[in-house]
Amino acid sequence: MAHIAPQEGYVPFRDYQTWYRVTGDLAGPKTPLVVAHGGPGCTHDYVDSFRDIAATGRAVIHYDQLGNGRSTHLRDKGADFWTIDLFLAELDALLAHLGIAGRYALLGQSWGGILSSEHAVRRPAGLRALVLANSLPSMPLWVAEANRLRSQLPAAVQETLLKHEAAGTMDSAEYKAATQEFYKRHVCRVQPLPPEVARTFAAMDEDPTVYLAMNGPTEFHVIGTIRNWSIIDRLHLIDVPTFVYAGRYDEATPAVTRPFLDNIPGVRSHVFEQSSHMPHVEEREACMQELARFLDRTAD
Repeated sequence: MAHIAPQEGYVPFRDYQTWYRVTGDLAGPKTPLVVAHGGPGCTHDYVDSFRDIAATGRAVIHYDQLGNGRSTHLRDKGADFWTIDLFLAELDALLAHLGIAGRYALLGQSWGGILSSEHAVRRPAGLRALVLANSLPSMPLWVAEANRLRSQLPAAVQETLLKHEAAGTMDSAEYKAATQEFYKRHVCRVQPLPPEVARTFAAMDEDPTVYLAMNGPTEFHVIGTIRNWSIIDRLHLIDVPTFVYAGRYDEATPAVTRPFLDNIPGVRSHVFEQSSHMPHVEEREACMQELARFLDRTAD
């Protein structure tokens, strides 16, 4: 097939701008795939590898959610501004701007899966398939499992974490170093971090506005506005083919993902045995193969 250079642009969204990139041909015969990154407050960089799917003849759309990456930054906005509804409206604006609201597949990674499941339960007419990658249906369930995993860290690491959380000094170098022990086990086991993953973490360090407001200082110390979020009682409303996957060492543990499997009709699932929270970089080829297989069966 002829190579089509990636196309970048901006979606006007309210008073702001949302950056996006299309890899592949939007006018092609296959349903395009939209990728919603995690966080809240990450950038598209760490999920960049999903562009590989374009080699199967399917356009892939990445975008930076508002407040992040190449989209408009809003450091002065308080926690009341950063809501799930805001990001759902932004996603709708993206779909409309690209002219694909009538036919698209949606992949949400981690927090992007929260966004994607909230989108899917509204039963939008154009949604053809849903992928919930390393994601969660309940933040209290996520936190409980994260703390279980945290309890398996070396005692000295746990003591350091507790000390700084009690003192409110989560921005200290010592605290950040201790959190890396969790991240190396359960977020990305490829060390040193791949460049695209490192770019996302650097961007979050440079502007942590969204992550701090909605999540909190770490993956396991969740004190932000989504700390009580759950969609478990609405999962039965999802009415499109759905693929749920996670890594064997993922912070999205089997206990976290179980409600997806129990409540979404006809759901498919997979576990990547050598991965934690980022199979798309930890087992890139295998991840893309499984994803392409699912999409080719369900979204053409």
